[in-house]
Amino acid sequence: MTESWESTRRVSPVRKHERGQRGDLCPLPTVRGLPRSSIHEVEAVNVLALDLGSKTGWALVESGRIESGVQVFDVKRGESPGMRYVRFRRWLGEQGLSFGNKVFVPRVELIVYEQVHHRGGAATEVASGFSTRVQEFCAEHGIEHAAIHSATLKKFATGKGNADKGEMFHAAVAKGWLSVADPATRDDNEVDALCLLRYALAEIIGP
Repeated sequence: MTESWESTRRVSPVRKHERGQRGDLCPLPTVRGLPRSSIHEVEAVNVLALDLGSKTGWALVESGRIESGVQVFDVKRGESPGMRYVRFRRWLGEQGLSFGNKVFVPRVELIVYEQVHHRGGAATEVASGFSTRVQEFCAEHGIEHAAIHSATLKKFATGKGNADKGEMFHAAVAKGWLSVADPATRDDNEVDALCLLRYALAEIIGP
């Protein structure tokens, strides 16, 4: 069977920066040694952040390195709609697990995702289906998970809970969470995932 997904991935190299203070949203607060940039070192805190949808933005911090990108889960003509969820669950396993000592073990300690707003329509159906599979995956492998309300995330990133996509992008650039200033080079789903990752490190894991 031919797979039907596309992926983009970016890797941030590691470099050292001065540390911020907790509560100061620009730059990022101190989180177990987290410096002031999307290019940074982190002490042994592995987190996967997901902006769920048919075009899922993701950001992963593992062993001191951040990777981010977009994974597209399309359904080809003639396929069952359920194939989207089969592919998402398989991809989630690739992101959340690693193979060691002849068994699969959790690769991350925490998965965070944006809480689904039940507005109806195809987008809500897909996001809801993905969120239940995240919960199932975490329960199966003993991984913590948390759903973050969009207004909470927007307030964390921009200072106001009704920020639009452009404001989220520019706030992320201003805080050093993104290394580029051209909106055309970044998908808003990836931006949201990077903001979710920063929220998790600052507000859930804490100093």
